[in-house]
Amino acid sequence: MMESLFELLDSMKDEAISTLGELVRINTSVPPGKNYPEAVDYMARRLRKVGFEVEKIPMPRELFENKNPRLSHLEGERVNLSAIKSAGAEKTLLINTHLDVVPASGNWTVPPFDVTVQDNRIFGRGVSDSKGGIAAMLTMLSAIDEMGIEPAYNLNIAMTTDEEMGPYSGLCHLADIGKLKADYFLSMDGDSDSITIAANGNVDWQVDVYGKSYHSGSSFLGVNAIEKAIPVMRGLMELKGEIEKRRSSVAASQVIRKKTGIDTLRPVLNISIIKGGVKQNIVPDLCTLKGDRRFIPEEKFEDVCRELNDALTRVREKDPGINMKFVCNEVYTPLLTDIDHLWVREVQRAANAAAGREVACAGTHGSLDVAYAVKVTGLPACCFGTGRNGESNAHGDDENIMVDDLVMYTKFLGRLVCGFNGQP
Repeated sequence: MMESLFELLDSMKDEAISTLGELVRINTSVPPGKNYPEAVDYMARRLRKVGFEVEKIPMPRELFENKNPRLSHLEGERVNLSAIKSAGAEKTLLINTHLDVVPASGNWTVPPFDVTVQDNRIFGRGVSDSKGGIAAMLTMLSAIDEMGIEPAYNLNIAMTTDEEMGPYSGLCHLADIGKLKADYFLSMDGDSDSITIAANGNVDWQVDVYGKSYHSGSSFLGVNAIEKAIPVMRGLMELKGEIEKRRSSVAASQVIRKKTGIDTLRPVLNISIIKGGVKQNIVPDLCTLKGDRRFIPEEKFEDVCRELNDALTRVREKDPGINMKFVCNEVYTPLLTDIDHLWVREVQRAANAAAGREVACAGTHGSLDVAYAVKVTGLPACCFGTGRNGESNAHGDDENIMVDDLVMYTKFLGRLVCGFNGQP
C-alpha cells in the first residue's frame, strides 16, 4: 500500500506544481492582506472534496486592532480556515501553516505571483514560505482519497493568516478560541534542512529619553535628549555583551552552524531604531530607542525585562540627570519540544525516510507564532517544510524550492498521516 501511494504521488508531480501555481496566483501579500478570503475559499473547496468539514473563521476587527495596534491600517477581512476530518482514530493530528506571504520587490527575474519551473526549481512568492507545504498536503490528501486510504489520525487542519505581520496572528486566535484541539502538532512553516523543535522568544522594548527643547544657539539652556541617550546606549551595549555570551542547550540549524560556527541557540539584544530631533537649530526634547531581545528557551520573559530594567537603573545611578521611560513587551514566547518526545521521533522517522538522509532536530534563532499556540494548547510541536534555508531565498527575490523537495514532502506527509513509519 505504501509503495503504491508513493508511486501515485510521483505521478502527481505536475498536479502538485499546478496546485502550487493556483495558490501563488492568489496574491496574499501582507501588507495589506486583502485577498485572504479568496485563499480561504480555495482551500475550503479543495478540502471539502476530500471529505473535510470546513469552517471559515474571521478574526473580529476590534480584536485584531486591539491585539495588533500597529496594524490597524490594514484593510480586508482577517479570515482563517479550520478543517476537520474524523478517521475514527484514537489520536488527532493538527497540521498548520500560514496563507499570507511577504510582498515582492520589482527585482524578480520571473513573475513573482505565478510559478516558473527552471532547472528543477519552482520560482514564485511563497513557494518556500509556505505555500509549497500546502500544495504538497492537498496533493497527498487527493492521493489517499483516490486510493481509499484512511488516515492513521483524525485530522485538524488550520490554515491561518497574518503570520508575516503578527504578533497576534490567525493561529493565535484559533488557539485562544479552542480550534486547535489535537494530540500532536505539525507546522509546515519550516525548511527541509532540519526539524525545528525550538525557537527563541521575542521581546520588543522601547526607551524614551527626555530632554528640554531650546534654541540651539543657547543649547546650554536646554537638555539634549539625543546626547542623554548616548550613555543609555552604552549601558545597553554592555548588557548586549553579557547576554550574547550565553548559549542554549538546543542545537542551532546546520546552516547556521556552517555559516557562523555557532553550534547552539544564542540570545541577542538589538538596538534597531533611533528617533530624535525635529530641526538642526532646536535642542531635541525626546530621543526614542527601540529594539528587540531574542531570548533562548532556558530564559524567562520576566527575567529578560528585569535585566534590561536593571541595566537602565545602573545608567541612572551614574547620571541622575537622565530622565527616561522604559517599556518591555513579549511578542512571542520561546518554543521548546523535548527532543525525546515520541512525536518528535515520529516526525524524524518520516522525514529521514522521505528525504533519504538523516534530518536533524534543531532550533531557530527566529520567533514563531507556533510558540503562542503551543503555550495555549500544550501540544508537542515540530516544524518541517519544503524550502532550503541556504538556497530558497524565502522573503527575497526569486524565492524558490526544488521540484524534488516538493515531491519529497508529499511522501513525508503520506508517511506521517497514514502511519507508514513502521513499514520498511
